Amino acid sequence: SSHVSSTLLFAGGFGTAKSKSAPKKKANKKSKSSILSDIQVDEAPKQSTPKLDRFGLPIPTEDDIFPPLTSNDGARVPVSDGDEFNKEDVAEALQHHIGVNLDIFDENGQSIHEEKSNRWKLKLLHQDPPVLSVEHFFSEADVEQYKSMIESNEGNNGGGNGDAVQLSSPTFSSSLSLSRRTSTTWFCKYESMSCLLAKAQALLNVDLKQMEEPQLVRYRTGEEFSWHYDEIPSAQLSNGGQRLATLLVYLNDLDKDRGGGTVFRDLKSPVNESNKRKEKGSSKGNDNQLTVRPKSGTALVFFPAFKDGKADPRTLHKGEVALDTKMIAQLWIHEKEYQASVPENNLQVDAASGVREELERLGVKNVM
Repeated sequence: SSHVSSTLLFAGGFGTAKSKSAPKKKANKKSKSSILSDIQVDEAPKQSTPKLDRFGLPIPTEDDIFPPLTSNDGARVPVSDGDEFNKEDVAEALQHHIGVNLDIFDENGQSIHEEKSNRWKLKLLHQDPPVLSVEHFFSEADVEQYKSMIESNEGNNGGGNGDAVQLSSPTFSSSLSLSRRTSTTWFCKYESMSCLLAKAQALLNVDLKQMEEPQLVRYRTGEEFSWHYDEIPSAQLSNGGQRLATLLVYLNDLDKDRGGGTVFRDLKSPVNESNKRKEKGSSKGNDNQLTVRPKSGTALVFFPAFKDGKADPRTLHKGEVALDTKMIAQLWIHEKEYQASVPENNLQVDAASGVREELERLGVKNVM
């Protein structure tokens, strides 16, 4: 895809890029005969001069780093608002991705695991590329457990015996990057996140060894994570290969006027007649961007790459500026076995027994 040639920005890190200097034009001496042409030029819009960094190189624009999609990037197909859940539609949407374990859902999208008090509700938010939500993915007890982990590991930068290592995240502040991440992230020990891992395994039917370090993220008032891709730059694919799935779970609610939504730049919200009328009467191109509002316990699932590892630029997204505190738990699934780097001695196998117990408690069977 065309975006790979630009600075590749992804959640959890950043790539490198080179920018070429704009060719310099020689100044032309004006003659008397140019007066009339000068007057005519003044009537036309002036082209803005590109801003330069301290090395005299053009600072990349948003379109340089996040190029507009082309027909080569694939179709974008929203779902129709009001459509009832259809397992065949979901299966079709997921045919080129690692997918979702549809065997644990009935024909109405309700989970059929044995823990009846906390049924999941699967919903297709976008057809191609597929974006899904799972309501009630976390129980209230799950949510409180992970919120308390954030509080108990506040300020833990690697010392002590905490369950997580705290990292401040303004990692994209160079002149070669337009992404801003001002939240705080905790990289967690696998064994402390068995609930998330078990439910991720049940939902996506993947091996624990494919899972990246589970993370907890907090956005305070005014914090954000601007446009970025979740894919891994090609130079860093040796550890686990490409990220095939993003799973994040909101740990609190945020109303629409309080920001904090997850926004997909190039995807549209479910289509209905009201949206169609709005688009016809509006000059703005982003009025109907697919935006998922934080709702406590709800999971959001999308796929930064196809199951063959090819990155999908259509999943460019951002975390809106939050006007209240926003908290999430998140997990990425890789193509192959992934080796964690933080916290120290963090191994997926340490969570295996806790994950089995959680799957048994849920009553979910036939998962990897």
